[in-house]
Amino acid sequence: MKNKTVKELVQMAMLVALSIVLVYMVRFPIFPAAPFLEYDMADVPILIGTFLFGPLSGLLLTIAVSIVQGLTVSVQSGWVGIVMHAFATGSFVLVAGTLYRYKHDRLGAVIALICGSIVMTLMMIPLNLVFTVYFMGATREMVVSMLVPIIIPFNLIKAGANSVITFLVYKSVARVLRLEKEEKVVVQTR
Repeated sequence: MKNKTVKELVQMAMLVALSIVLVYMVRFPIFPAAPFLEYDMADVPILIGTFLFGPLSGLLLTIAVSIVQGLTVSVQSGWVGIVMHAFATGSFVLVAGTLYRYKHDRLGAVIALICGSIVMTLMMIPLNLVFTVYFMGATREMVVSMLVPIIIPFNLIKAGANSVITFLVYKSVARVLRLEKEEKVVVQTR
């Protein structure tokens, strides 16, 4: 039991590191009108960890990645970026991880990723209306005017792309992370 817990913690730490590397290497704006909204792949390792270890582990991965990312790669967004990422991705992984736990097959993964993407997108509406208005200096009217043409499509595209990538690579990554030498018990007969 103890070795299993240590192994899972090490694997989760590797997923956090991979998430930070991906956000550092793959980050670009989707809409020229809102260059501050950048697509990144940070959620892919988090989603893989969620499917492997469960929704609460996915939430812990999200918090760890949000903090490290906010203190290193995305310093300009400060604590607001950390909180928004934690809530948005946190809602995604809780929904997707919970659904996948109950329907643990390919169809379950598709349903979980679609539902998680929708919940994340919906979560970003109030988060933007509160945090972007009160802490980032944008007017409420500006944020409301960006919701339908930019913020909602951006979050659907980002969550959708990360879901597709997760779906495509999950089995391969899961196989690698689950590799362990099983000691075979050899029964000797005399």
